[in-house]
Amino acid sequence: MSETAAKEGPAREAEKEETGPGHIRQRNRTLILTAAEEIFAEQGYRGATTAAIAERAGLPKANVHYYFGTKEALYRAVLDDILTLWLGELDRLTEDSNPADALADYIRAKIVHSRERPLASRVYANEMIRGAKHTRDFLKQDLKSLVKTKSRVLESWVAQGKMEPVDPVHLFSIIWAATQHYADFEVQVSALVGRRQMTAKDYDEAAETIVRMVLRGCGLNYGKG
Repeated sequence: MSETAAKEGPAREAEKEETGPGHIRQRNRTLILTAAEEIFAEQGYRGATTAAIAERAGLPKANVHYYFGTKEALYRAVLDDILTLWLGELDRLTEDSNPADALADYIRAKIVHSRERPLASRVYANEMIRGAKHTRDFLKQDLKSLVKTKSRVLESWVAQGKMEPVDPVHLFSIIWAATQHYADFEVQVSALVGRRQMTAKDYDEAAETIVRMVLRGCGLNYGKG
């Protein structure tokens, strides 16, 4: 085998991998999920159609049904993608963590998601406003179980004298409400700060304000990281 052929071999294999069935499937699913997040945020579940989602994704409508089946199944997939993103950040909170650092990092991460994926937050907010028809079981089972687990982490910090006693459920609710506000009410906040759209600095300042308030409320020292 020539040296040129030897070099082309891996390149050709990589090209096949990037254009193979698995890659195409993942690319199409990503395109559909992204488009669906936008359409569901803009039009709500009832107003959204698979035809509009397909058009936004730049794919045939048949592809939407091939990969996800029904509009409801696609909607659930969008919600699952959002919740996986958000709830994964709770992994930062462990018994061995420094409470101030862990809570601050968690809040900053949530603000980043509000800045980078505001439509995801709006889809979830609409789901909650309309009674959580598609996520009721998740809220009562999975989310409740996860919050109980992370509540025990906070209770451990309190028992170790690392922070003041707080109600974990209300603390999480306050953090979620404060951080997601900057996605759901971005237009309002932009008007208040006198801009058409919030800047990176605005989001950073929001994060640090929330961090400072939460840490001090938990009896923790605030030091901008």
